[in-house]
Amino acid sequence: MILFIIGFFSGIISGLGIGGGTILIPGLIFFTTLSQHKAQGINLLVFIPTAITALFIHFYNKNILLKIAFPIIITGLIGALIGSMIAVNINSEMLKKIFAIFLFFMGIYEFYYKSSRR
Repeated sequence: MILFIIGFFSGIISGLGIGGGTILIPGLIFFTTLSQHKAQGINLLVFIPTAITALFIHFYNKNILLKIAFPIIITGLIGALIGSMIAVNINSEMLKKIFAIFLFFMGIYEFYYKSSRR
């Protein structure tokens, strides 16, 4: 049952464009016996259908500027290749710490950026 709840909330966050991995990866780590590598691998697989679903809705509502999206896609693919090669060569504990630090700084950024824009 917990996997369904994690998946549901991860899907909602993905649909909002925030990134379902912020829910899915910690959820899998805390509530299963998966390693950080396996949780991140599952996150990448789950990302495909949820992203396609959200993409159709955002494309239909004209929320995508292709002129801006294509350069980001190309450089993102290069970054994903480099990042995945780094991730498979880092031990699970270090990867977990890097992910936690990333989430921490993104939370601080979102909190202060959103607060200062109001």
